[in-house]
Amino acid sequence: MVKPRSLTGSRIRERRLALGLKQADVARDAGISASYLNLIEHNRRRIGGKVLNDLAATLDVSPQVLSEGADAVLLDDLRAMTDGPAEVARVEDLVGRFPGWAEQLAEQARRIEALEQRLQRQNDRLTHDPVLSDRMHDVLAAVAAIRSTSSILVDNPDIDADWRARFHSNIDTESRRLAESSGAMAHHFDRLMSDGTSGSDPLEAVGRMLAARGFHIAEIEERGAEAIDALLDTLGDSGARDLGRGVLERYAQDAALLPMPGFIEAGEGCGFDPARLAALTGAGLARVLRRLAAMPRQVGLPEFGLVSCDAAGAVLLAKPCTGFALPRFGAACPLWPVFGALRQPDMPIKQRVQTSDGGVFEVYAVAERVGPASFDAPLIVQATMAMVAAEGSTEDALEIGATCRVCPRQACAARREPSSLSGEVLTAPEL
Repeated sequence: MVKPRSLTGSRIRERRLALGLKQADVARDAGISASYLNLIEHNRRRIGGKVLNDLAATLDVSPQVLSEGADAVLLDDLRAMTDGPAEVARVEDLVGRFPGWAEQLAEQARRIEALEQRLQRQNDRLTHDPVLSDRMHDVLAAVAAIRSTSSILVDNPDIDADWRARFHSNIDTESRRLAESSGAMAHHFDRLMSDGTSGSDPLEAVGRMLAARGFHIAEIEERGAEAIDALLDTLGDSGARDLGRGVLERYAQDAALLPMPGFIEAGEGCGFDPARLAALTGAGLARVLRRLAAMPRQVGLPEFGLVSCDAAGAVLLAKPCTGFALPRFGAACPLWPVFGALRQPDMPIKQRVQTSDGGVFEVYAVAERVGPASFDAPLIVQATMAMVAAEGSTEDALEIGATCRVCPRQACAARREPSSLSGEVLTAPEL
């Protein structure tokens, strides 16, 4: 199994040296042994949760600064770019030695992927847009009528004058129809370009807006739904605005029912256990999971990630957390509990999982009905999953990955495509 080297330990060491602190003093203040801290600083132990928070407090820095979250995303992006195990094995050397160049490469890959997705959306639009289909049908019908009538006139030069006049009238009528249909098609294309629906991904735009705020929207926490319009102004695309309004309105409803100060206080009293929080607050489990993921990043609060998907398994929103890699492109790991929840709506799932790089997490998932129940409408559900770093045994942990493309578990029964990882164990160099 591939064991990627964490860069967290290197940051901890650099921060400690910058502050002029001794290793033994930092270890004592963080409540761990000096030998354990030495292993961490040399990237021989992966850390998270309480240990990471304690070290961050001791070093007077945010856990996010020390964590490998940003590097994990960068590493996953670069791994997804590679075609062979030899290149994958050296990705982390590239990130460690040349972080600027690594980010440049990853950004180029993102741009290429974005362009490919844009072309795919354009293709889907041309193939499935009913308006374009109708207009194209009108254009082709008019062209066929004009050609047919013109052929009759050319092939029959001695045709009766009355019939010739009728054919000329038909050509005039069909020509006008062709001009109107062509103009309507051009107008439709202009509208698509002006509102941006043909060139951008609304879901990705909304995700960027949430990620920029750490999925904690202070404006809504403070002012409620009245802050939504100003937030939507940051989304120029009309499709993104429509999607974003739904997401922000749900956030505002969650915040109104579970105000963050009281929610955090209740969470501290029950160890931030989602089931107990749902019982204490009377809120639905999915709402509780969303509020856990919306907590601000600060020392003392656990870091929850979040994934939501529809009944087709398409990921709608995703908030990463340290050590739990999320795929930037393509489908997610089919073994994630969020997909299992779709098979049994309203039945909560709690599962301990182990990621492909050795991280251990408690995962909570539930699928809930969207909209009112009706005998005349199909059942529409969405699933929500929250994950948080865990400590303890991995004996019963479910082994999962981020996506098949960069998962080293070659023998996984759920694999849908070959992995670019070699499966060899990588060891960290002495620092």
